[in-house]
Amino acid sequence: MQKLVRALPVFLLALSPIACAHSTESPAATVSPSATAHLAKVAETKAVLRDLWLGHILSIRNVAVATMDKNAPARSAAEAGVVANAEQIARSIEPFYGKAASDKLFTLLAAHYGAIRDHLDATVAGSASQQEAAVKALTANAAEISTFLSGANPNLPKDTLMGLLMAHAAHHLTQFQQLKDGDYVHEAETWTGMKQHIYVVSDALTQALAAQFPAKF
Repeated sequence: MQKLVRALPVFLLALSPIACAHSTESPAATVSPSATAHLAKVAETKAVLRDLWLGHILSIRNVAVATMDKNAPARSAAEAGVVANAEQIARSIEPFYGKAASDKLFTLLAAHYGAIRDHLDATVAGSASQQEAAVKALTANAAEISTFLSGANPNLPKDTLMGLLMAHAAHHLTQFQQLKDGDYVHEAETWTGMKQHIYVVSDALTQALAAQFPAKF
């Protein structure tokens, strides 16, 4: 998983056409009212999706901290936050793809968290075999999510999504080990990387939606 984290810049470059889709105009060019409204809507959507995906990594970190502290009530509350956040993320695509797609994404996100949680518990228990099984489940789930999203939106290449999701998973797993080891200095560095990376993911989704559904922006 560490290799995936180090490979992250490759996936940032792969997404550059999406991220720059609306930045080709000259700064001196006159922007029409409709273009201004479009850019404002894209910026609004970008902010909302960034907040939702930041909530994803924050709520899972809360679960990890509660687990390390052996605080069952805190873990239960944090897990409720993970589920609520997943529901919000899933609902964010409903205006574009409908309720069935929203429900499907929620199911996939729930499976993502299930594999993440299994790896967290295996990390605490020190079980290498259970960690390996969790990584296999994470990989299979990332492939399902990539297939689903790329199938819904042609502006989201499947291979690029797969790489982004696996790098995302690697951040979680690295963080769990660092929290277990009490390595808070490096965990803080991991957290910074996680935030930067999850913004890449959410921004890619925003730009892909804006490209596929210009009438909604």
